[in-house]
Amino acid sequence: MASTADIKNGVVLSIDGQLWNVIEFQHVKPGKGGAFVRTKLKNVVSGKVVDRTYNAGAKIEIENVDRRDFTYLYTDGDGFVFMDVEDYDQITVSAATVGDAKNFMLENQQVQIALNNSNPLYIELPASVVLEVTYTEPGLQGDRSSAGTKPATLETGYEIQVPLFLETGTKVKVDTRTGGYLGRIND
Repeated sequence: MASTADIKNGVVLSIDGQLWNVIEFQHVKPGKGGAFVRTKLKNVVSGKVVDRTYNAGAKIEIENVDRRDFTYLYTDGDGFVFMDVEDYDQITVSAATVGDAKNFMLENQQVQIALNNSNPLYIELPASVVLEVTYTEPGLQGDRSSAGTKPATLETGYEIQVPLFLETGTKVKVDTRTGGYLGRIND
């Protein structure tokens, strides 16, 4: 068991049988009364964010979470197969665990997987990825970059909003956290 002095950003706590990631924390020492620790926690599985306060020195349970680099290989039925870049072991991760990351993953892409007792918890992608637009309606004469957006399908099958001047075959940079268009990539 650890105490509240061990709380840091990124630490995973076990609370009531669930795993919670510490997003931010603050040690507070008021003029009156005892010190306490205010935390903002994110559920590893569901993504729910809650605020929780602990008295200073309270006992907490810290879970060991190992973040390792993997390469995405392919999709196998309802699972995604990844290879550990260090020992070349392959693991299959369920679609529920992969979540929205599947919209931005191409074969042979590097990702980080957080493991707890060899169980995959979640997948961390780079902040942005470069993907090719496989289909979008052609732009019309007079379209300008500042004038609105249109839907475009990416090579992963995910659909985003892009400026009107983009065409099929253009490579674009996409934010993996929001799914938003960040810019065009010129080859």
